[in-house]
Amino acid sequence: MQSNRSYRGGALMALLVLLAILAGCSGTATQGGTPEAAPAEKITIKLAENAWTGARVNVAVAKTLLEEQLGYQVEVVTIDENAQWPALARGDIHASLEVWPSGHAENVTQYITEQSVVERGGLLGPVGKIGWYIPTYMVNQHPELATWEGFKEPELAALFSTAETGDKGQFLAGDPSWVQYDEQIIENLGLNLQVVHAGSEEALVAALDAATSREEPILFYFYTPHSIFNRYELTEVELPPYSEECYAKESDGGVDCAYPPDELFKILWPGLKESAPDAYHLLNEMTYSTDDQIQMIAAVEVEEQSPEEAAAAWLEANKSTWESWLP
Repeated sequence: MQSNRSYRGGALMALLVLLAILAGCSGTATQGGTPEAAPAEKITIKLAENAWTGARVNVAVAKTLLEEQLGYQVEVVTIDENAQWPALARGDIHASLEVWPSGHAENVTQYITEQSVVERGGLLGPVGKIGWYIPTYMVNQHPELATWEGFKEPELAALFSTAETGDKGQFLAGDPSWVQYDEQIIENLGLNLQVVHAGSEEALVAALDAATSREEPILFYFYTPHSIFNRYELTEVELPPYSEECYAKESDGGVDCAYPPDELFKILWPGLKESAPDAYHLLNEMTYSTDDQIQMIAAVEVEEQSPEEAAAAWLEANKSTWESWLP
C-alpha cells in the first residue's frame, strides 16, 4: 500500500511540474519571472491624402514618424476632402491632417458635433487663407482691379475673357471637388465673370506660369500657405469683408464676401484612441508653423523634391519639435 501511495504522489508531482511548464509557455516572462500576455499586433494606420501639396507633406511627415518611431505600417489613401468624412466615421480611414474649416462647417456639425463619429484632432498650426488673386502688373495697369468693384466694369472684366467665356471675364478655379463659393460671390456681387475649373492645383499653377510669362491677364482662386507667393508678385483682390452673417447664407446661395482665415485642424477616427493610443497621441500633438509648412511645400514645388524628401529634410532639421509629439 505504501508503494502505491508513493507512485500516486510521484505522478501528481510530475503533473504539477508539467502544468507549471505549460503555464510558463503561455506568456512572456518578465525579469521577475511573472508571465505577461504577448503584445497585441499593431493595426495598419490609414492616413487620408487630399489633392494639394500641403496635405501631401503633412502625410509624409506623419507616415515617417509612425513607421520609424512607433513601428506602425502606414497606408496612404488618396481621397476627396468631402468623401473623407464618412470614411473616417466608418473607420476606413484613421486620420486626415489638414481640414480647412471655412469649407466644412456642415461636416463639422454633422460628424463631430451631432453624431460624434469623427473626432477633432487639434490644430495643425498653419493658418490658411483662400482668396482671389491677380498678377500685380495688372493692378499697376488698372488700379481699379485691386477690389471687386473693378470687375463690375464690363470693359475691365472683359480683359480676362477667353474663347470659353465670351464677353465675360474668366475666373479660374481649381479642382471642382474643392469647397468654393466663387459662383455665389460673383452672382451676388453682380460681377461680369464666369467660373472655369482648371481641374487641379497643378493646372492652376501651370496657367499662372503661362500667363505671367507673357504678362497676360489672369484672375484665379488660390490660398496661402503656398510657394507661389515666393515666386510671383501677386495681389489679392479685396472682396467685401468676411462675416459670420455672410456665411450663414451659404446654404441659400447667399455668400457675397471674402473667405475667412482658416486655422487648419486635424480629424481622427474616434476608435484610434483605443486601437493605437501611441499613434493617436502623436497625431494629436503634431503641429508646426506656417513657415515650416511653406518650407516643405516650396521644396516640392520649386526644388522638385518628393513630399517624402521634403519631409525627411524637415524632420532632420527639427528633431526637437517632432520629439515633443511622441508619447
